[in-house]
Amino acid sequence: MKVKALSRSTADYTRETKSDIQRLPRNVDPALHPLERAREYKRALNAAKLERMFAKPFLASLTGHVDGVYSMAKNPWDLDLVTTGSGDGEIRMWSLVSQTTAWRIPSAHRGVVKGVCNVPGGETDRFLSVGVDKMVKVWSRSESARAAGGAAPEPAATYSGKHAFSGVDHHRNRPLFATSSSLVEVWDVNRSEPIANLTWGADTTNTVRMNQTEVNVLASCGTDRSIILYDLRTSSPLAKLVMTLSTNAIAWNPMEAFMFATANEDHNVYTFDMRRMDHAVNVLRDHVSAVMDVDYSPTGAELVSGGYDRSVRLWDIKRGHSRDIYHTKRMQRVFCVRYTLDNKYVLSGSDDSSVRLWRARASERLGAKSNRERAAVEYAEKLKDRYKYLPEVHRVLRQRNAPKAIKSAAGTKQTMLQSRKRKEENARKNSKADSSPRVPERKKAILGVTSK
Repeated sequence: MKVKALSRSTADYTRETKSDIQRLPRNVDPALHPLERAREYKRALNAAKLERMFAKPFLASLTGHVDGVYSMAKNPWDLDLVTTGSGDGEIRMWSLVSQTTAWRIPSAHRGVVKGVCNVPGGETDRFLSVGVDKMVKVWSRSESARAAGGAAPEPAATYSGKHAFSGVDHHRNRPLFATSSSLVEVWDVNRSEPIANLTWGADTTNTVRMNQTEVNVLASCGTDRSIILYDLRTSSPLAKLVMTLSTNAIAWNPMEAFMFATANEDHNVYTFDMRRMDHAVNVLRDHVSAVMDVDYSPTGAELVSGGYDRSVRLWDIKRGHSRDIYHTKRMQRVFCVRYTLDNKYVLSGSDDSSVRLWRARASERLGAKSNRERAAVEYAEKLKDRYKYLPEVHRVLRQRNAPKAIKSAAGTKQTMLQSRKRKEENARKNSKADSSPRVPERKKAILGVTSK
């Protein structure tokens, strides 16, 4: 014999606090709610307006450097610590929680600090730095505190190179690191000389990045407009991609091992699949000047870029235009950007000697939320997503205030692109059929790909 018992949870009809309104049962029959879609549209429009009203992305400016900030590294083992290097050779380790300097190395290098990166292992505060003084230095905050006792910090190890360095990156789990200069050099931390020299025609290499997922692959970009992939197992190049203009920075996708993004001099960010580099996966175009740095979010679904146009932009990797633009009146040219590893904040270092902390979501409220508040936020997001293509909601969601210089440059750039496109169409109309085929936008910037 089956017995069916009626049961209900007390949470369905009990108030969370005494000030809450009484919960009442609601009949969801559509026939009883003929104006439901109109009400939802109004709520979606109000939610979009409230999002833009409460969009305040800027959180703090970390001041202390006296020269421009040209390199930055986030710590994968400590979310609170970020390391930056400036143009006068100073290195600072910042605490994001207290927004103060946790450790300062006044004269780490003679000249510009071109790159910093953290070292995996037992100590979370150990990192590498390179500069134009042809030196690679290993720093440890804990070792320096035990040894110095108040004196000027000393490096835990020093490696001397033959050329001025422009970048550095460490292997995920082996005692290896790679540096870029006139060539790419792979170093073992236990040896004083590089164990491998990697080159394929570039005069000077701008930067080098090791893949943290497919750990035997590294990428470099040079002043000859090339992007070269190397295999650490054979110490040989895999493929070479040549573009119309040079690339300033490379970032590997942390979730998809074969995907990487590049910051280019032609004002665009390109995403590539290393298995098929004859075309870009996507072209992100909104900057009006050279893009200086790019970084992926921990989820691999978003990008942050900083440009010579004094702005920071955030992107969805599947879309061609930025979802947000961050700027301040005093911020100068942005040379380094990073996404924090909790996916909630963005860091930028600029020419005005400041490190700025931003929200990744401009209108997101920080701190703990009650169940009702979380449900209200999720409901508003669903409404905005459902009605985002309607004209009024779309206009409110897309509205951004950009500096006058960026707006003017964007208008000029748009006029130039339209003129170029019109010229190509006119030439195509007055020439033989198939003599000038249309080139996809994702292939226009690529001159050639060579594999070994």
